[in-house]
Amino acid sequence: MTAHLAQLNIGVPVGPREDPRMAGFYGELDRINAIADGWPGFVWRLVDDEGADATSLRPFGGDTMVNLSVWESLESLRDFTFRSGHLDVLRRRREWFRPLGEAVTVVWWVPAGHTPTVGEAGERLELLRREGPTARAFTFRDPFPAP
Repeated sequence: MTAHLAQLNIGVPVGPREDPRMAGFYGELDRINAIADGWPGFVWRLVDDEGADATSLRPFGGDTMVNLSVWESLESLRDFTFRSGHLDVLRRRREWFRPLGEAVTVVWWVPAGHTPTVGEAGERLELLRREGPTARAFTFRDPFPAP
């Protein structure tokens, strides 16, 4: 099987979109999404019905925002995350998102061509929270090889 890597991260913002505390996050969002969309190894990301970012979606209820994407490899996602303009924004996440006290990011392998659903992604996050890193749901810190 040729595999791609899916990733989900969630966050509960410190306020609604119009809250001044969120201005820095929303001010960077289009730029970071454009970097991701053009990054080597990027395959797909979740967007809303208008094709914009996914920040208006709340599939897990409450104020929980989601970011769901697919990459050709762990290396391509890792490079984007830590070697692009994304890293500067990632370092500021505590300004914009509440600490949840449990895993907020999960990665897992999917067959190439498969687009994961938000439900599938939520199940993987719950699996990681329940069992820790496994071949079915893991983290950057404890990765598993592609099948």
